[in-house]
Amino acid sequence: MPARCTLATLLGLLFGACQLIAPYSQTAYQQTTALKAEALILMDQATEPYALHKTEAEQVRLDMEKAYEYAKGRPHNEFSTKQWEIVRDPVRHSIGGFLARWQTEGALNATFVTEAKKLVSDQLDAISALESGKPHPGGGGQPE
Repeated sequence: MPARCTLATLLGLLFGACQLIAPYSQTAYQQTTALKAEALILMDQATEPYALHKTEAEQVRLDMEKAYEYAKGRPHNEFSTKQWEIVRDPVRHSIGGFLARWQTEGALNATFVTEAKKLVSDQLDAISALESGKPHPGGGGQPE
């Protein structure tokens, strides 16, 4: 019986020590909220020719890739990484898809831009919420 208690205690400690989700990262949260602001401002310009805003579009793509690579490089961060894969995908209804479409079509319809902004905003809010809902190092509260 004592061996069973010892084994159960060790297993409990082992499983308790294994973290199933990455802890909260202020960097990841800031990257997401900054990208959201940049993307939504840029998307307002999409009724104009892409060529006029190519530099800004490439900066949003770069910032999106940085956030994705940061998420991918963190241990136990598969949920966030999957969300970033969706957001950056050029064939999905996401900022990646929006930028690809804008580049291909040259300029986009204002109604489409308005609807796409809602979708992109919701996607980036979901990533922010996922990050802010993670355990905070030291047991601190949610970000302000």
